[in-house]
Amino acid sequence: MARVCQLTGKKPMSGNNVSHANNKTKRRFLPNLQNRKFWFESENRWVSMRITNTALRTIDKLGIDAVVQKMRAAGQKV
Repeated sequence: MARVCQLTGKKPMSGNNVSHANNKTKRRFLPNLQNRKFWFESENRWVSMRITNTALRTIDKLGIDAVVQKMRAAGQKV
């Protein structure tokens, strides 16, 4: 399974570890992914999602109904 947020689309980024001697080695910055289940009231079922912490805050703000509607409009399966 890819390390991609289902809502925001955030993916791992690449960068460098920089030592005190200014040596650079490659590293990856991974998104803060969480597996969460939400009760989707309008369809009377649970919805499982793999989302970042930022997306979790978005769901808290907008509500799961608005988020699922937006995802379906973008063509994603929920």
